[in-house]
Amino acid sequence: MNIVKTLLIVAFSAATASTGFAQEHFTNCAAAFLDNKMVVSEYSPAGICEIPKSATGVLTVQTADLSPHASLPTGKLAFKIALRDRNTKTLLSFSDKTYKQVDIQSILAKCQPGDAIVLLTTTNEFALPHQEILVK
Repeated sequence: MNIVKTLLIVAFSAATASTGFAQEHFTNCAAAFLDNKMVVSEYSPAGICEIPKSATGVLTVQTADLSPHASLPTGKLAFKIALRDRNTKTLLSFSDKTYKQVDIQSILAKCQPGDAIVLLTTTNEFALPHQEILVK
């Protein structure tokens, strides 16, 4: 019985100690960029995130240097893509691939106005508050 108690105490101590080493989730900010221009109108809760169906360029998710004068991309991050249907709000995986950049026209070819492009981060280190891009 003492061995069982000792093992339980050791296991509990190890589990408790390891939580102190875990990183906080979503501690760095990221944004969607189309040809190095941030897609969202402003990086705030009031920001509007939309693109026309005729948009062209390369879509990326990047960390950003945000200032009142400019929003500059500072490093590409891995992301996945889903499409949200305008009528049913159903999410559909665009691809099984993980991207660092993708031609926006390859995504828009599968979209109708009113649909949304949903960007998914692949790690919990980066917050992406404007992850849904409305197709106009």
